[in-house]
Amino acid sequence: MQERIISVYGRIPRVGKHILFWVVFASFYALLWGSFDDEYGKQFALQFIFLIPKMFAAYLAMYWLLPAYLLKSKYFLFFGWFIVILLISGVLNWLISIYIEQPFFYPHEYFGPLWSPLKILKSVTYIYPVVVLATLIKFFKIWYKNQQRSQKLEQDKLQAELKFLKAQVHPHFLFNTLNNLYALTLKKSESAPEIVLKLSDLLNYMLYECNSELVPLKKEIELVENYVALEKLRYGDRLDAKVNVKVENPDLKITPMLILPFVENSFKHGVSGETENAWVSIDITLKNKQLTIKVDNSKSNSDNKDEQNYREGIGLKNVKRRLELLYEGEYELKILDTEESYLVVLRLEFKDI
Repeated sequence: MQERIISVYGRIPRVGKHILFWVVFASFYALLWGSFDDEYGKQFALQFIFLIPKMFAAYLAMYWLLPAYLLKSKYFLFFGWFIVILLISGVLNWLISIYIEQPFFYPHEYFGPLWSPLKILKSVTYIYPVVVLATLIKFFKIWYKNQQRSQKLEQDKLQAELKFLKAQVHPHFLFNTLNNLYALTLKKSESAPEIVLKLSDLLNYMLYECNSELVPLKKEIELVENYVALEKLRYGDRLDAKVNVKVENPDLKITPMLILPFVENSFKHGVSGETENAWVSIDITLKNKQLTIKVDNSKSNSDNKDEQNYREGIGLKNVKRRLELLYEGEYELKILDTEESYLVVLRLEFKDI
């Protein structure tokens, strides 16, 4: 019912909303004062007549003072002119009392002299509440629109940044994989055709299947398994790579290309420099609404810059930023550096599965 009322109100033209506001305001006080002497007709007439000074002050405040001074933080000028407008409206209200209300509705009563500062100030007290109310409504309406505009701009900026980050993943991954393939073709390795086939499967996923905002977790796991299979073909017997998966709900939706950068990083900066006994261990666990990803790999001793490269690689920076944008407050990422290995632990909390 409430939503229906809001929907109907939203379809009323702007002028209609203003008319509705003043009719409701005048009717409220007409019914209130009319209840004392049962002269509702007279009170309705008076309340609508006295809307003139109220509307004069309200519209000047809303459409002149508010945008010209208050919204520009010129508070002294705003309140100075606000007082002047109220005093002018008070004078207009008092003139209506003298020249319309007294002769037409109370002909036998004396309201006082034409120049009466106290009566004018009293008239101001009748006017300022509705002027303040109307100005506040207009202020919060402008504030709400600005908030909506800011949120939309922020959301558009966020979506643009996410699209940019996601677009970076594909060429970065492709560049590394093609480098691997190039190295094998130089060696005239028999594994090259198989790598081309697996690379084709990986590209098919990245180009056509992971364009959605979310993909099933099982698809991401398949991507990791295919990538590890590629690396096994490349390194042969000198690499021991294992992927352990314990997932309660493989259809859980997550952001695409979120796991692979950690795996890719472990091979590029942790395994590539090892001549023998290189190893990578990948554990993907989903239990009790928590996804835990552990990527543990042997440390290369051939390059003293490996640690810096590991922590500052494009893929790792990329995925960290995506985590901040998409899973703020819902993830924990740790990178543990020991003498023999690097360990990445990512935990994601899913509250709505």
